[in-house]
Amino acid sequence: MKVLSVASEIFPLVKTGGLADVAGALPIALKKFGVETKTLVPGYPVVMRAIKDAEERLRFDDLLGEHASVLEAHYQGLDVLVLDAPAFFDRAGGPYLDATGKDYSDNWRRFAALSLAGAEIASGLMPGWRPDLVHVHDWQAALTPVYMRYHPVPELPSILTIHNIAFQGQFDASIFPGLRLPDHAFSVDAVEYYGHVGYLKGGLKTAWAVTTVSPSYAMEIEGSEFGMGLEGVVNSRVGSLYGIVNGIDQDIWNPGKDPYIVQQYGTANLKNRQENRKSIAEFFRLHDDNAPIFCIISRLTWQKGMDVVASGVDQIVAMGGKLAVLGTGDPAIEGALLAAAARHPGRVGVSIGYNEPMSHLMQAGCDAIIIPSRFEPCGLTQLYGLRYGCVPIVARTGGLNDTVIDANHAALAAKTATGIQFYPVTAEGLIQAVRRAMALYADQKVWTQLQKQGMKTDVSWEKSAERYADLYSSFDPKGQ
Repeated sequence: MKVLSVASEIFPLVKTGGLADVAGALPIALKKFGVETKTLVPGYPVVMRAIKDAEERLRFDDLLGEHASVLEAHYQGLDVLVLDAPAFFDRAGGPYLDATGKDYSDNWRRFAALSLAGAEIASGLMPGWRPDLVHVHDWQAALTPVYMRYHPVPELPSILTIHNIAFQGQFDASIFPGLRLPDHAFSVDAVEYYGHVGYLKGGLKTAWAVTTVSPSYAMEIEGSEFGMGLEGVVNSRVGSLYGIVNGIDQDIWNPGKDPYIVQQYGTANLKNRQENRKSIAEFFRLHDDNAPIFCIISRLTWQKGMDVVASGVDQIVAMGGKLAVLGTGDPAIEGALLAAAARHPGRVGVSIGYNEPMSHLMQAGCDAIIIPSRFEPCGLTQLYGLRYGCVPIVARTGGLNDTVIDANHAALAAKTATGIQFYPVTAEGLIQAVRRAMALYADQKVWTQLQKQGMKTDVSWEKSAERYADLYSSFDPKGQ
């Protein structure tokens, strides 16, 4: 089966978040199920520098007013189609933000162009290859099924995956003529959303099926608390809404061969984690004692519950815990955490910034990872924690709820527990969860069992890829 994937980022070519991990890992995992995927991505400078021996497959003289071409290349096991459109993507900033951290003013046109190119490829415009199905990701690609409806390739199935419904791609109605859609597309059945143009909303209305990145999140976005204003549209699609949890690349995230950690290990030699723990203590200037090290590896934002962590640091230290924080985000939260580190030298360490090798080492050396997100469509850091024996302490929401089994009495007795869940996301809720973790940590036999059970959890892409392959096949007109 041939699938065209359309995404605004893909690991390892370009990444700002979990979307890239999914767009990069899913096509590889689908190969064993007979699915051939080509992924259309924008030709950002970092992408153009990375692809070698690319072949031009398609040329646009007027793609929403600009010249563009589609280049085909192979990169680390991925088949990629790169939309080489310098007017849209050859910029010094990031994929979505300029050098000052502001949205590009023409993001509406840049990602409409990506979607339109995807619809043209879906229609068979690229010689020698036409997909059986189109799979698009988030608002940046969500106009693809809209263009497919009106341009038209309505008989070709399309699937929209929502990685985070909080990001919707909403723009002023004045941009609509520039999309080159027919006038009647500006309606409640397509892109019109309370007098504005809604890219994600349009995709929700026109895609054949909608998926989210966990079963719990699929249910949560049907309600007003997590639907972010689109819950009515989501409910209209509930019969074709599927929650499929993400996986992780177990070759990259493997404590038995991870090049970023000091000492490799597995369930048979968990004591080797101690060497990694010592390195964490040195890096964050923490006391090298037996007190548990709780870690944070996160964007330091309200959504991630980092304000709750900042308000609870003093109590975590008072209970005997240590805290290591890696991340960047809201300046006020950064400041509060740095102030906590100054108050508690040797007990709290904070590193502001993004550090991929250190994130691996923290999973391999810290005792538990705290993930207090107010909403979390799937989450990946808890999956890394499970894989590395860094016990997840998570808010009971979205994918965190689906992937971590709470260490209640029944689960501990059955030896199925893999972490600790808590709710609500308040300082009191978090402290109670940390207190539970401290009690479990005091019994190293129980704690080791918790670590080992987490490390045995299947966090690979295989089961999820199989579910996607089954979903694809249900729409395959060839009945494969």
